Amino acid sequence: MNAHDSLRILPEIVLTLTGILVMLIDATLPVGTARRPLGWVAAFGTIAALWASLWQLNLPTGTGFFGSVESSPFTVFFHVLICGIVLVSLLLSLDTLPEDSHHQGEYYALMVFGAVGMCLLTSAVELLLVFIALEISSISTYVLAGYRKQTGQGPEAAIKYFLLGSFATAFLLYGIAMVFGATGTTKVYEIARLAPGAQNHSFVVMALIMMMVGMLFKVSAAPFHVWTPDVYEGAPSPVVALLSTAPKVGVFALLLRITYEMLPSLHSIWQPLLWVIAAASMTIGNLAALRQQNVKRMLAYSSIAHAGYLLAAFAGLGSTGIAAAAFYTVAYAAMNVGVFAVVTLAGGYEEELSLVRDYRGLVYRRPLLGILLIFFLVSLVGIPFTSGFFGKFYAFTAAVGGGAVVLALIGLLNSGVSAAYYLRLAFTAAQRPDDAEQPVRVALPQMGAAVIAALAFTAGSTLWLGIAPGRVLKAAETAAHTLQVPTADTSSSDITPLQQPHP
Repeated sequence: MNAHDSLRILPEIVLTLTGILVMLIDATLPVGTARRPLGWVAAFGTIAALWASLWQLNLPTGTGFFGSVESSPFTVFFHVLICGIVLVSLLLSLDTLPEDSHHQGEYYALMVFGAVGMCLLTSAVELLLVFIALEISSISTYVLAGYRKQTGQGPEAAIKYFLLGSFATAFLLYGIAMVFGATGTTKVYEIARLAPGAQNHSFVVMALIMMMVGMLFKVSAAPFHVWTPDVYEGAPSPVVALLSTAPKVGVFALLLRITYEMLPSLHSIWQPLLWVIAAASMTIGNLAALRQQNVKRMLAYSSIAHAGYLLAAFAGLGSTGIAAAAFYTVAYAAMNVGVFAVVTLAGGYEEELSLVRDYRGLVYRRPLLGILLIFFLVSLVGIPFTSGFFGKFYAFTAAVGGGAVVLALIGLLNSGVSAAYYLRLAFTAAQRPDDAEQPVRVALPQMGAAVIAALAFTAGSTLWLGIAPGRVLKAAETAAHTLQVPTADTSSSDITPLQQPHP
Protein backbone atom coordinates (compact mmCIF):
# COMPACT_ATOMS: atom_id res chain seq x y z
CA MET A 1 0.00 0.00 0.00
CA ASN A 2 1.18 3.53 -0.75
CA ALA A 3 -0.02 7.05 0.01
CA HIS A 4 -1.98 7.26 -3.24
CA ASP A 5 -4.11 4.19 -2.58
CA SER A 6 -6.80 6.25 -0.86
CA LEU A 7 -7.34 8.15 -4.12
CA ARG A 8 -8.49 4.86 -5.68
CA ILE A 9 -11.46 4.83 -3.29
CA LEU A 10 -12.00 8.59 -2.95
CA PRO A 11 -15.76 8.50 -3.78
CA GLU A 12 -16.31 5.74 -1.19
CA ILE A 13 -14.41 7.78 1.41
CA VAL A 14 -16.54 10.86 0.71
CA LEU A 15 -19.77 8.86 0.96
CA THR A 16 -18.67 7.16 4.18
CA LEU A 17 -17.78 10.48 5.82
CA THR A 18 -21.12 11.90 4.66
CA GLY A 19 -23.07 9.03 6.23
CA ILE A 20 -21.14 9.34 9.50
CA LEU A 21 -21.74 13.11 9.55
CA VAL A 22 -25.48 12.63 9.01
CA MET A 23 -25.70 10.16 11.91
CA LEU A 24 -23.64 12.37 14.23
CA ILE A 25 -25.78 15.42 13.53
CA ASP A 26 -28.94 13.34 13.91
CA ALA A 27 -27.79 12.15 17.35
CA THR A 28 -27.25 15.72 18.56
CA LEU A 29 -30.60 17.12 17.43
CA PRO A 30 -33.33 17.31 20.10
CA VAL A 31 -36.38 15.08 19.82
CA GLY A 32 -39.05 16.71 17.68
CA THR A 33 -36.58 18.75 15.60
CA ALA A 34 -37.08 18.47 11.84
CA ARG A 35 -34.59 16.11 10.23
CA ARG A 36 -35.17 17.31 6.66
CA PRO A 37 -31.88 19.31 6.54
CA LEU A 38 -30.03 16.03 7.02
CA GLY A 39 -31.29 15.01 3.60
CA TRP A 40 -29.58 18.05 2.12
CA VAL A 41 -26.34 17.10 3.90
CA ALA A 42 -26.57 13.64 2.33
CA ALA A 43 -27.38 15.14 -1.08
CA PHE A 44 -24.42 17.52 -1.05
CA GLY A 45 -22.14 14.71 0.11
CA THR A 46 -23.35 12.57 -2.80
CA ILE A 47 -22.63 15.42 -5.22
CA ALA A 48 -19.12 15.64 -3.77
CA ALA A 49 -18.68 11.89 -4.30
CA LEU A 50 -19.87 12.26 -7.89
CA TRP A 51 -17.25 14.92 -8.55
CA ALA A 52 -14.63 12.78 -6.81
CA SER A 53 -15.51 9.97 -9.22
CA LEU A 54 -15.05 12.24 -12.22
CA TRP A 55 -11.73 13.47 -10.79
CA GLN A 56 -10.49 9.87 -10.79
CA LEU A 57 -10.28 10.10 -14.59
CA ASN A 58 -7.08 12.05 -13.95
CA LEU A 59 -5.54 8.98 -12.33
CA PRO A 60 -3.85 6.34 -14.48
CA THR A 61 -5.77 3.10 -14.64
CA GLY A 62 -4.48 0.92 -11.85
CA THR A 63 -5.08 -0.86 -8.58
CA GLY A 64 -4.57 0.01 -4.94
CA PHE A 65 -4.52 -1.62 -1.51
CA PHE A 66 -2.40 -4.54 -2.72
CA GLY A 67 -4.47 -5.12 -5.84
CA SER A 68 -7.88 -5.11 -4.11
CA VAL A 69 -9.50 -2.08 -5.75
CA GLU A 70 -9.18 -0.52 -9.16
CA SER A 71 -9.89 2.90 -10.59
CA SER A 72 -10.41 3.15 -14.34
CA PRO A 73 -12.90 4.65 -16.83
CA PHE A 74 -14.99 1.52 -16.24
CA THR A 75 -15.30 2.14 -12.50
CA VAL A 76 -15.80 5.89 -12.97
CA PHE A 77 -18.67 5.25 -15.42
CA PHE A 78 -20.60 3.19 -12.88
CA HIS A 79 -19.64 5.35 -9.90
CA VAL A 80 -21.11 8.42 -11.58
CA LEU A 81 -24.28 6.53 -12.46
CA ILE A 82 -24.74 5.16 -8.92
CA CYS A 83 -24.11 8.56 -7.32
CA GLY A 84 -26.59 10.14 -9.74
CA ILE A 85 -29.29 7.60 -8.84
CA VAL A 86 -28.70 8.04 -5.10
CA LEU A 87 -28.80 11.82 -5.49
CA VAL A 88 -32.16 11.75 -7.30
CA SER A 89 -33.57 9.32 -4.72
CA LEU A 90 -32.47 11.65 -1.91
CA LEU A 91 -34.01 14.68 -3.62
CA LEU A 92 -37.23 12.76 -4.12
CA SER A 93 -37.29 11.72 -0.46
CA LEU A 94 -36.75 15.27 0.79
CA ASP A 95 -40.20 16.44 -0.33
CA THR A 96 -42.13 13.18 0.02
CA LEU A 97 -41.22 11.90 3.50
CA PRO A 98 -43.65 13.36 6.07
CA GLU A 99 -42.10 15.66 8.65
CA ASP A 100 -43.22 13.35 11.45
CA SER A 101 -41.90 10.15 9.85
CA HIS A 102 -39.62 8.15 12.14
CA HIS A 103 -35.82 7.94 11.98
CA GLN A 104 -35.34 10.26 9.02
CA GLY A 105 -31.67 10.74 9.84
CA GLU A 106 -31.06 7.01 9.67
CA TYR A 107 -33.02 6.86 6.40
CA TYR A 108 -30.68 9.35 4.70
CA ALA A 109 -27.58 7.76 6.24
CA LEU A 110 -28.61 4.29 5.04
CA MET A 111 -29.03 5.57 1.49
CA VAL A 112 -25.50 6.98 1.55
CA PHE A 113 -23.98 3.90 3.19
CA GLY A 114 -25.72 1.71 0.63
CA ALA A 115 -24.07 3.79 -2.10
CA VAL A 116 -20.67 3.03 -0.53
CA GLY A 117 -21.22 -0.69 -1.04
CA MET A 118 -22.59 -0.24 -4.56
CA CYS A 119 -19.63 1.88 -5.65
CA LEU A 120 -17.12 -0.44 -4.02
CA LEU A 121 -18.77 -3.35 -5.81
CA THR A 122 -17.86 -1.84 -9.18
CA SER A 123 -14.23 -1.15 -8.29
CA ALA A 124 -13.35 -4.30 -6.31
CA VAL A 125 -10.95 -6.69 -8.08
CA GLU A 126 -10.65 -8.99 -5.08
CA LEU A 127 -13.51 -11.41 -4.47
CA LEU A 128 -13.52 -11.14 -0.68
CA LEU A 129 -13.84 -7.38 -1.04
CA VAL A 130 -16.69 -8.02 -3.51
CA PHE A 131 -18.49 -9.99 -0.80
CA ILE A 132 -17.97 -7.24 1.78
CA ALA A 133 -19.18 -4.56 -0.65
CA LEU A 134 -22.26 -6.60 -1.51
CA GLU A 135 -23.11 -6.98 2.18
CA ILE A 136 -22.69 -3.25 2.83
CA SER A 137 -25.10 -2.51 0.01
CA SER A 138 -27.54 -5.29 0.94
CA ILE A 139 -27.84 -4.53 4.66
CA SER A 140 -28.69 -0.91 3.93
CA THR A 141 -31.35 -1.82 1.38
CA TYR A 142 -32.84 -4.52 3.63
CA VAL A 143 -33.55 -1.88 6.29
CA LEU A 144 -34.79 0.70 3.79
CA ALA A 145 -37.24 -1.81 2.30
CA GLY A 146 -39.02 -2.05 5.65
CA TYR A 147 -38.99 1.68 6.42
CA ARG A 148 -42.81 1.95 6.47
CA LYS A 149 -43.02 -0.34 9.48
CA GLN A 150 -46.44 0.99 10.49
CA THR A 151 -47.88 -0.99 7.57
CA GLY A 152 -47.99 -4.77 7.30
CA GLN A 153 -46.37 -4.76 3.87
CA GLY A 154 -43.22 -2.91 4.96
CA PRO A 155 -41.86 -5.48 7.46
CA GLU A 156 -42.99 -8.29 5.15
CA ALA A 157 -40.97 -6.80 2.30
CA ALA A 158 -37.89 -6.40 4.49
CA ILE A 159 -38.07 -9.96 5.88
CA LYS A 160 -38.55 -11.55 2.45
CA TYR A 161 -35.76 -9.48 0.96
CA PHE A 162 -33.42 -10.32 3.84
CA LEU A 163 -34.07 -14.06 3.90
CA LEU A 164 -33.89 -14.62 0.16
CA GLY A 165 -31.01 -12.17 -0.19
CA SER A 166 -28.99 -13.98 2.47
CA PHE A 167 -29.65 -17.28 0.71
CA ALA A 168 -28.41 -15.85 -2.59
CA THR A 169 -25.35 -14.30 -0.93
CA ALA A 170 -24.43 -17.76 0.39
CA PHE A 171 -24.26 -19.00 -3.20
CA LEU A 172 -21.88 -16.17 -4.07
CA LEU A 173 -19.69 -16.93 -1.07
CA TYR A 174 -19.55 -20.65 -1.87
CA GLY A 175 -18.58 -19.75 -5.43
CA ILE A 176 -15.73 -17.60 -4.14
CA ALA A 177 -14.57 -20.46 -1.92
CA MET A 178 -14.60 -22.88 -4.85
CA VAL A 179 -12.64 -20.62 -7.17
CA PHE A 180 -10.11 -20.12 -4.38
CA GLY A 181 -9.83 -23.87 -4.01
CA ALA A 182 -9.18 -24.23 -7.74
CA THR A 183 -6.71 -21.36 -8.22
CA GLY A 184 -5.36 -20.55 -4.75
CA THR A 185 -6.29 -16.85 -5.02
CA THR A 186 -9.29 -14.54 -4.84
CA LYS A 187 -7.82 -11.76 -6.99
CA VAL A 188 -9.65 -11.25 -10.27
CA TYR A 189 -6.62 -10.84 -12.52
CA GLU A 190 -4.77 -13.77 -10.95
CA ILE A 191 -7.84 -15.97 -11.39
CA ALA A 192 -8.06 -14.93 -15.05
CA ARG A 193 -4.45 -16.06 -15.53
CA LEU A 194 -4.70 -19.31 -13.55
CA ALA A 195 -8.24 -20.53 -14.28
CA PRO A 196 -7.63 -21.90 -17.82
CA GLY A 197 -4.91 -24.21 -16.51
CA ALA A 198 -6.49 -25.08 -13.17
CA GLN A 199 -6.21 -28.75 -12.29
CA ASN A 200 -9.72 -28.82 -10.81
CA HIS A 201 -11.42 -27.20 -13.77
CA SER A 202 -14.83 -28.45 -12.66
CA PHE A 203 -14.41 -26.35 -9.49
CA VAL A 204 -13.98 -23.24 -11.64
CA VAL A 205 -17.13 -24.07 -13.61
CA MET A 206 -19.15 -24.66 -10.43
CA ALA A 207 -17.76 -21.45 -8.94
CA LEU A 208 -18.93 -19.50 -11.99
CA ILE A 209 -22.43 -20.97 -11.78
CA MET A 210 -22.78 -20.35 -8.04
CA MET A 211 -21.53 -16.77 -8.28
CA MET A 212 -23.92 -16.14 -11.15
CA VAL A 213 -26.84 -17.37 -9.02
CA GLY A 214 -25.95 -14.85 -6.32
CA MET A 215 -25.57 -11.99 -8.78
CA LEU A 216 -28.67 -12.78 -10.84
CA PHE A 217 -30.77 -12.77 -7.68
CA LYS A 218 -29.64 -9.23 -6.94
CA VAL A 219 -30.69 -8.05 -10.41
CA SER A 220 -34.04 -9.95 -10.13
CA ALA A 221 -33.50 -12.01 -13.26
CA ALA A 222 -35.72 -15.05 -13.78
CA PRO A 223 -35.92 -17.58 -12.16
CA PHE A 224 -34.44 -15.68 -9.19
CA HIS A 225 -37.09 -12.96 -9.25
CA VAL A 226 -39.73 -14.14 -6.78
CA TRP A 227 -38.83 -11.53 -4.15
CA THR A 228 -39.21 -8.55 -6.47
CA PRO A 229 -43.01 -7.85 -6.60
CA ASP A 230 -43.54 -8.11 -2.83
CA VAL A 231 -40.51 -5.98 -1.97
CA TYR A 232 -41.39 -3.28 -4.52
CA GLU A 233 -44.98 -3.17 -3.30
CA GLY A 234 -44.07 -2.96 0.39
CA ALA A 235 -41.16 -0.52 0.24
CA PRO A 236 -41.68 3.27 -0.02
CA SER A 237 -41.63 4.46 -3.63
CA PRO A 238 -38.46 6.60 -3.24
CA VAL A 239 -36.72 3.50 -1.87
CA VAL A 240 -38.02 1.43 -4.79
CA ALA A 241 -36.59 4.03 -7.18
CA LEU A 242 -33.22 3.30 -5.57
CA LEU A 243 -33.70 -0.48 -5.18
CA SER A 244 -34.75 -1.01 -8.78
CA THR A 245 -31.70 0.68 -10.24
CA ALA A 246 -28.59 1.41 -8.13
CA PRO A 247 -27.95 -2.09 -6.67
CA LYS A 248 -28.56 -3.57 -10.11
CA VAL A 249 -26.03 -1.19 -11.65
CA GLY A 250 -23.38 -2.32 -9.16
CA VAL A 251 -24.12 -6.01 -9.65
CA PHE A 252 -24.26 -5.73 -13.45
CA ALA A 253 -20.82 -4.07 -13.34
CA LEU A 254 -19.62 -6.99 -11.22
CA LEU A 255 -21.19 -9.47 -13.63
CA LEU A 256 -19.35 -7.82 -16.52
CA ARG A 257 -16.09 -8.08 -14.61
CA ILE A 258 -16.62 -11.72 -13.63
CA THR A 259 -17.60 -12.90 -17.11
CA TYR A 260 -15.52 -10.79 -19.49
CA GLU A 261 -12.48 -10.12 -17.32
CA MET A 262 -12.11 -12.90 -14.71
CA LEU A 263 -13.46 -15.94 -16.56
CA PRO A 264 -13.43 -15.15 -20.29
CA SER A 265 -12.07 -18.68 -20.81
CA LEU A 266 -15.53 -19.99 -19.81
CA HIS A 267 -17.29 -17.90 -22.45
CA SER A 268 -18.76 -21.03 -24.01
CA ILE A 269 -20.47 -21.79 -20.68
CA TRP A 270 -21.68 -18.46 -19.34
CA GLN A 271 -22.89 -17.04 -22.65
CA PRO A 272 -25.51 -19.79 -23.30
CA LEU A 273 -26.60 -19.62 -19.65
CA LEU A 274 -27.13 -15.88 -19.85
CA TRP A 275 -28.91 -16.36 -23.20
CA VAL A 276 -31.49 -18.62 -21.56
CA ILE A 277 -31.85 -16.41 -18.49
CA ALA A 278 -32.27 -13.30 -20.64
CA ALA A 279 -35.03 -14.94 -22.70
CA ALA A 280 -36.76 -16.25 -19.56
CA SER A 281 -36.55 -12.89 -17.79
CA MET A 282 -38.00 -10.98 -20.73
CA THR A 283 -40.83 -13.44 -21.26
CA ILE A 284 -41.78 -14.15 -17.63
CA GLY A 285 -41.53 -10.49 -16.64
CA ASN A 286 -43.69 -9.18 -19.45
CA LEU A 287 -46.33 -11.92 -19.31
CA ALA A 288 -46.69 -11.52 -15.54
CA ALA A 289 -46.90 -7.72 -15.84
CA LEU A 290 -49.83 -8.06 -18.25
CA ARG A 291 -51.97 -9.51 -15.45
CA GLN A 292 -51.17 -6.88 -12.81
CA GLN A 293 -53.59 -4.21 -11.69
CA ASN A 294 -51.30 -2.90 -8.95
CA VAL A 295 -48.97 -0.31 -10.49
CA LYS A 296 -45.91 -1.07 -8.36
CA ARG A 297 -46.23 -4.82 -8.91
CA MET A 298 -46.58 -4.17 -12.64
CA LEU A 299 -43.39 -2.10 -12.59
CA ALA A 300 -41.68 -4.81 -10.54
CA TYR A 301 -42.35 -7.42 -13.22
CA SER A 302 -41.33 -4.82 -15.78
CA SER A 303 -37.94 -4.53 -14.06
CA ILE A 304 -37.52 -8.30 -14.41
CA ALA A 305 -38.11 -7.95 -18.14
CA HIS A 306 -35.61 -5.10 -18.39
CA ALA A 307 -33.01 -7.27 -16.64
CA GLY A 308 -33.52 -9.66 -19.54
CA TYR A 309 -33.06 -6.89 -22.12
CA LEU A 310 -29.79 -5.93 -20.45
CA LEU A 311 -28.57 -9.52 -20.24
CA ALA A 312 -29.20 -9.82 -23.98
CA ALA A 313 -26.23 -7.50 -24.47
CA PHE A 314 -23.98 -10.13 -22.85
CA ALA A 315 -24.42 -12.18 -26.02
CA GLY A 316 -22.35 -9.52 -27.78
CA LEU A 317 -18.69 -9.99 -28.57
CA GLY A 318 -16.06 -8.34 -26.38
CA SER A 319 -16.22 -4.60 -25.91
CA THR A 320 -19.37 -4.29 -28.04
CA GLY A 321 -21.42 -6.28 -25.54
CA ILE A 322 -19.84 -4.50 -22.57
CA ALA A 323 -20.56 -1.04 -24.02
CA ALA A 324 -24.15 -1.99 -24.89
CA ALA A 325 -24.80 -3.33 -21.39
CA ALA A 326 -23.22 -0.25 -19.78
CA PHE A 327 -25.31 2.12 -21.91
CA TYR A 328 -28.50 0.21 -21.13
CA THR A 329 -27.91 0.59 -17.38
CA VAL A 330 -27.87 4.38 -17.83
CA ALA A 331 -30.96 4.43 -20.03
CA TYR A 332 -32.90 2.13 -17.71
CA ALA A 333 -31.89 4.08 -14.60
CA ALA A 334 -33.09 7.40 -16.03
CA MET A 335 -36.55 6.25 -17.07
CA ASN A 336 -37.19 3.86 -14.18
CA VAL A 337 -36.25 6.35 -11.45
CA GLY A 338 -38.41 8.87 -13.29
CA VAL A 339 -41.51 6.68 -13.38
CA PHE A 340 -41.20 5.87 -9.67
CA ALA A 341 -40.77 9.58 -8.92
CA VAL A 342 -44.11 10.25 -10.62
CA VAL A 343 -45.75 7.33 -8.79
CA THR A 344 -44.45 8.74 -5.50
CA LEU A 345 -45.81 12.23 -6.16
CA ALA A 346 -49.12 11.07 -7.57
CA GLY A 347 -49.97 8.64 -4.78
CA GLY A 348 -48.38 10.34 -1.78
CA TYR A 349 -46.38 8.70 0.99
CA GLU A 350 -49.22 6.32 1.85
CA GLU A 351 -49.48 5.32 -1.84
CA GLU A 352 -53.25 5.58 -2.05
CA LEU A 353 -53.17 5.41 -5.85
CA SER A 354 -52.11 1.79 -5.95
CA LEU A 355 -54.19 0.44 -8.86
CA VAL A 356 -54.08 1.28 -12.54
CA ARG A 357 -57.67 2.58 -12.49
CA ASP A 358 -56.76 5.05 -9.73
CA TYR A 359 -54.61 6.96 -12.25
CA ARG A 360 -57.56 7.76 -14.49
CA GLY A 361 -57.59 11.44 -15.38
CA LEU A 362 -54.15 12.16 -13.89
CA VAL A 363 -53.35 14.37 -16.88
CA TYR A 364 -56.36 16.54 -16.03
CA ARG A 365 -55.90 16.53 -12.24
CA ARG A 366 -52.13 17.09 -12.24
CA PRO A 367 -51.03 17.88 -15.81
CA LEU A 368 -47.27 17.89 -15.19
CA LEU A 369 -47.24 14.52 -13.46
CA GLY A 370 -49.61 13.01 -16.02
CA ILE A 371 -47.50 14.12 -18.98
CA LEU A 372 -44.28 12.94 -17.34
CA LEU A 373 -45.83 9.57 -16.50
CA ILE A 374 -46.82 9.06 -20.14
CA PHE A 375 -43.36 10.16 -21.28
CA PHE A 376 -41.54 7.69 -19.01
CA LEU A 377 -43.91 4.86 -19.95
CA VAL A 378 -43.33 5.55 -23.65
CA SER A 379 -39.59 5.39 -22.99
CA LEU A 380 -39.96 2.06 -21.18
CA VAL A 381 -41.75 0.72 -24.27
CA GLY A 382 -38.78 1.79 -26.41
CA ILE A 383 -40.34 4.47 -28.61
CA PRO A 384 -37.78 6.53 -30.65
CA PHE A 385 -36.40 9.79 -29.23
CA THR A 386 -36.30 8.30 -25.73
CA SER A 387 -33.53 6.56 -23.82
CA GLY A 388 -35.42 3.27 -23.90
CA PHE A 389 -35.21 3.11 -27.69
CA PHE A 390 -31.44 3.43 -27.93
CA GLY A 391 -30.93 1.21 -24.89
CA LYS A 392 -32.80 -1.66 -26.50
CA PHE A 393 -31.34 -0.89 -29.93
CA TYR A 394 -27.75 -1.23 -28.71
CA ALA A 395 -28.54 -4.29 -26.57
CA PHE A 396 -30.24 -6.15 -29.42
CA THR A 397 -27.58 -5.02 -31.92
CA ALA A 398 -24.88 -6.45 -29.65
CA ALA A 399 -26.85 -9.71 -29.41
CA VAL A 400 -27.14 -9.96 -33.20
CA GLY A 401 -23.44 -9.17 -33.56
CA GLY A 402 -22.68 -12.04 -31.19
CA GLY A 403 -24.77 -14.44 -33.25
CA ALA A 404 -27.79 -14.47 -30.90
CA VAL A 405 -30.32 -13.50 -33.57
CA VAL A 406 -33.08 -15.59 -31.97
CA LEU A 407 -32.54 -13.84 -28.64
CA ALA A 408 -32.85 -10.45 -30.33
CA LEU A 409 -36.11 -11.56 -31.96
CA ILE A 410 -37.43 -12.73 -28.58
CA GLY A 411 -36.52 -9.33 -27.19
CA LEU A 412 -38.33 -7.49 -29.97
CA LEU A 413 -41.45 -9.62 -29.47
CA ASN A 414 -41.35 -8.97 -25.74
CA SER A 415 -41.03 -5.25 -26.36
CA GLY A 416 -44.30 -5.48 -28.27
CA VAL A 417 -45.90 -7.35 -25.37
CA SER A 418 -44.70 -4.74 -22.88
CA ALA A 419 -46.41 -2.01 -24.88
CA ALA A 420 -49.77 -3.50 -23.84
CA TYR A 421 -49.42 -2.83 -20.11
CA TYR A 422 -47.31 0.34 -20.37
CA LEU A 423 -49.75 1.97 -22.77
CA ARG A 424 -52.73 0.73 -20.74
CA LEU A 425 -51.48 2.81 -17.80
CA ALA A 426 -50.66 5.73 -20.13
CA PHE A 427 -54.13 5.70 -21.72
CA THR A 428 -55.76 5.46 -18.28
CA ALA A 429 -53.85 8.54 -17.13
CA ALA A 430 -54.92 10.40 -20.31
CA GLN A 431 -58.61 9.51 -20.01
CA ARG A 432 -60.98 12.29 -19.01
CA PRO A 433 -62.25 11.57 -15.50
CA ASP A 434 -65.88 10.58 -15.13
CA ASP A 435 -67.88 13.32 -13.41
CA ALA A 436 -69.91 10.71 -11.54
CA GLU A 437 -66.78 8.99 -10.26
CA GLN A 438 -65.28 10.31 -7.05
CA PRO A 439 -61.49 10.59 -7.36
CA VAL A 440 -59.31 9.16 -4.64
CA ARG A 441 -58.41 11.88 -2.16
CA VAL A 442 -54.68 11.86 -1.61
CA ALA A 443 -52.54 13.90 0.76
CA LEU A 444 -50.12 14.98 -1.95
CA PRO A 445 -46.50 15.79 -1.10
CA GLN A 446 -45.16 19.28 -1.59
CA MET A 447 -43.66 20.06 -5.02
CA GLY A 448 -40.55 21.74 -3.66
CA ALA A 449 -37.24 22.54 -5.29
CA ALA A 450 -35.80 19.11 -4.48
CA VAL A 451 -38.51 17.07 -6.16
CA ILE A 452 -38.68 19.44 -9.14
CA ALA A 453 -34.93 18.98 -9.59
CA ALA A 454 -35.37 15.18 -9.41
CA LEU A 455 -38.10 15.23 -12.06
CA ALA A 456 -36.14 17.59 -14.30
CA PHE A 457 -33.00 15.46 -14.01
CA THR A 458 -34.72 12.17 -14.87
CA ALA A 459 -36.89 13.61 -17.66
CA GLY A 460 -33.98 15.55 -19.14
CA SER A 461 -31.70 12.51 -19.04
CA THR A 462 -34.33 10.28 -20.65
CA LEU A 463 -34.85 12.78 -23.45
CA TRP A 464 -31.15 13.56 -23.91
CA LEU A 465 -30.22 9.88 -24.18
CA GLY A 466 -32.94 9.45 -26.79
CA ILE A 467 -31.86 12.40 -28.94
CA ALA A 468 -28.09 12.67 -28.48
CA PRO A 469 -26.73 9.46 -26.89
CA GLY A 470 -23.28 9.91 -28.41
CA ARG A 471 -21.38 11.16 -25.37
CA VAL A 472 -22.73 8.51 -23.01
CA LEU A 473 -22.18 5.80 -25.61
CA LYS A 474 -18.60 6.98 -26.10
CA ALA A 475 -18.05 6.89 -22.34
CA ALA A 476 -19.50 3.36 -22.30
CA GLU A 477 -17.15 2.31 -25.10
CA THR A 478 -14.17 3.82 -23.26
CA ALA A 479 -15.20 1.92 -20.13
CA ALA A 480 -15.52 -1.28 -22.16
CA HIS A 481 -12.01 -0.97 -23.57
CA THR A 482 -10.53 -0.64 -20.07
CA LEU A 483 -12.22 -3.84 -18.90
CA GLN A 484 -9.61 -6.20 -20.30
CA VAL A 485 -7.59 -9.06 -18.88
CA PRO A 486 -4.06 -7.78 -18.19
CA THR A 487 -1.02 -9.80 -19.16
CA ALA A 488 1.04 -8.49 -16.27
CA ASP A 489 0.92 -9.58 -12.64
CA THR A 490 -1.34 -7.19 -10.73
CA SER A 491 -0.63 -8.41 -7.24
CA SER A 492 1.29 -5.21 -6.59
CA SER A 493 -0.63 -1.99 -6.19
CA ASP A 494 1.70 -0.05 -8.49
CA ILE A 495 1.09 -2.25 -11.54
CA THR A 496 -1.80 -1.23 -13.78
CA PRO A 497 -3.92 -3.42 -16.01
CA LEU A 498 -2.99 -3.23 -19.67
CA GLN A 499 -5.44 -1.31 -21.76
CA GLN A 500 -6.24 -2.14 -25.34
CA PRO A 501 -6.40 0.83 -27.68
CA HIS A 502 -9.69 2.01 -29.10
CA PRO A 503 -10.12 0.60 -32.59
